[in-house]
Amino acid sequence: MKVADRIAQVPASMTLVIAAQAKAMKAEGLDVLGFGAGEPDFDTPDHIKAAAKKALDEGKTKYGAAAGEMALREAIARKLNEDNQLPYQPENILVTNGGKHSLYNLMQAMVNPGDEVIIPAPYWLSYPEMVKLAGGVPVLVQTDLSSDFKITPDQLRQALTPRTKFFILNSPSNPTGVVYTPSEIKALGEVLLQHDVWIVSDEIYEKILYDGAEQVSIGSLSRDLFERTFVSNGFAKSYSMTGWRVGYIAGPLEAIKAMTRLQSHSTSNVCTFAQYGAIAALEGSQDCVAEMLAAFAGRRRIILEAIAAIPGLDCPRPDGAFYVFPSIRKTGMTSQDFCAELLASHQVAVVPGIAFGEDSAIRLSYALDESSLLKGMERLERFMRSRFF
Repeated sequence: MKVADRIAQVPASMTLVIAAQAKAMKAEGLDVLGFGAGEPDFDTPDHIKAAAKKALDEGKTKYGAAAGEMALREAIARKLNEDNQLPYQPENILVTNGGKHSLYNLMQAMVNPGDEVIIPAPYWLSYPEMVKLAGGVPVLVQTDLSSDFKITPDQLRQALTPRTKFFILNSPSNPTGVVYTPSEIKALGEVLLQHDVWIVSDEIYEKILYDGAEQVSIGSLSRDLFERTFVSNGFAKSYSMTGWRVGYIAGPLEAIKAMTRLQSHSTSNVCTFAQYGAIAALEGSQDCVAEMLAAFAGRRRIILEAIAAIPGLDCPRPDGAFYVFPSIRKTGMTSQDFCAELLASHQVAVVPGIAFGEDSAIRLSYALDESSLLKGMERLERFMRSRFF
């Protein structure tokens, strides 16, 4: 059987492949420590689960509006207005099956064959594949350690062409954890205002910030930027709701209508009672977010101290999310070979940087308990010292 050409060109998600390998080894009785998961290891907060249970008891189990429950869209609009200074109305919002789905809908609804989408590398691994599936052309702009893996205004300017449709900005970033400062966001915005380009701001990690770092939504900087920006977000990372599959996208009305039409023919509405859990996440106590952030901050300190003591690793300091992205350039290995040998010899699962467009690095998530974190970093240090140094 021959699959469609558009699917044949898209590889499987390497993060999911690594997670599956680690699970298979654990099933064989091996003590595998997994640093690949892109999800918090905490349970969903009780008040969010209670709201979903209440919705179930009240019979909120039927089909709903394709764009999402109006109560949730109103809550999202309030959140965007109050937290992000983005004056969206409920009709400017589409509730989707996770943040990933919001971006997929956007590319399908807005990208024509041959349209170019500028993506700074390292990037979240699904961005280029979504563009390809829409018939677009990913334009990957390579960044490096010298700029903390951030695209510069000059790099952005040089990448722009008459075919550029979108620029994707992800801050805080997956996989690097870096956060663009307000002045850096402003400088990129000034370049984009000189061209007819739409902006995609992926803000899924917006609440996971450290050391006073500030997350600024590019659309809040001016009316002109707001009118050409799409904001993608969700509940997975900040509220530990990865399996709930509730996300959203906000943007210009006509585009949101187009994405709603698309969704009406693909998934229809997001799980109805899950949306009431999302309302509780936005409108209930935010203490759960602060508690998770405090735990992540402690783990971040542990992993950064450990990496600093390991010879051959260089790592930018992440100001957000729950990842580190150390360079393995000094080992001379490709990231896939490095990760395969580390997993086989020391039972530590990390993700090759090539999945994110940077073959000289690896990604480690510190969304795991401190005991496993310390044990895994000890194994990584033993591997580095015995194999290379």
